[in-house]
Amino acid sequence: MAKEVNTPITRRKRKEKSMLKPALAALFLFLFVSFSYYAYQIVYTPNVDTKERDVYVLIPTGATYEQAMDSLEASGVIIDKLSLRFMAKLMDYDKLVKPGRYKLTHGMGNRQLIGTLRLGQQAPLNLTFANVRLRSQLAAKLATEIEASEQELDSLLNDEQYLQTLGFDTTTIVSMFIPNTYEVYWTTSAPELMQRMKTEYDRFWTEERKTKAAALGLTQQQVSTLASIVQAETLKSDEKPRVAGVYLNRLKRGMLLQADPTVVFAVRDFSIRRVLNKHLVHDSPYNTYKYKGLPPGPINVPVISSIDAVLNPENHQYIYFCAREDFSGYHAFATNESEHQTNARRFHRALNERKIMK
Repeated sequence: MAKEVNTPITRRKRKEKSMLKPALAALFLFLFVSFSYYAYQIVYTPNVDTKERDVYVLIPTGATYEQAMDSLEASGVIIDKLSLRFMAKLMDYDKLVKPGRYKLTHGMGNRQLIGTLRLGQQAPLNLTFANVRLRSQLAAKLATEIEASEQELDSLLNDEQYLQTLGFDTTTIVSMFIPNTYEVYWTTSAPELMQRMKTEYDRFWTEERKTKAAALGLTQQQVSTLASIVQAETLKSDEKPRVAGVYLNRLKRGMLLQADPTVVFAVRDFSIRRVLNKHLVHDSPYNTYKYKGLPPGPINVPVISSIDAVLNPENHQYIYFCAREDFSGYHAFATNESEHQTNARRFHRALNERKIMK
């Protein structure tokens, strides 16, 4: 075998080879460190800057990967959109998009954010509803809180056959909604929400409340109907049991309730501040100046304090009341018509002085 000749050229080649190995090792190490650092940044470095605010992103049912990413980017809190998309692809999020309402937490890294989305770990919301009179208003209010549309909710609230399965009809269904704060998910469907409200309604009507209703000779839905009238008459919680007592006294005596709020509801003009004779003759089962007893259903969604005021009425002999002339929100009560007329004249005089004519 021929031996390599130790010439200047071969010595130079050997020297270059010996120098190349450390250089390649250094380059490899540099690339490895750089890649590792970038990979670490992509996975763990904070990529959400909410300025310490609560920020939520909504991903609708049926949303595509691109739509989901667009929603995230539209939130305005993603620092590096490219790295987020890289991580999303790496974690197969394009195949695992789940609808929901997600909270973007300040300082979230890509891996944590995509993991939350992949698992469908929604942030629940607090559902509330108040100051609602009509089924259509209730549907509109609920639709602003959850993904279900106003049309879907309104359809169920007007479906007599469906409502019968819940124990209600179109005139009484609003009484199933007990105003409170309920924790729900944004993706709750219209039927799921209706069933949830029925469950909460049954939970609210304890044996104690049922017993009190029965003692008054009222069904649960009748209690809600009377509570809605009480609520429309006064916003003063300490006065509600007294007002409830007036109407219960009138019911016991077989008198017309003559509740102005029922007339306003019958006319469907909620701007009325002064009920006039032309309103009193309006023919409607809700007009308690024309028809005895309770109207067919609630004239609003009564709050718990109004319901409990009916179940725990003040025991007295009053059968009349009208608003005080000082416009304090409280009322003047009377046991006879003569006293009531005196109170009413004072109030009407105050209305005239303020030029409140309708």
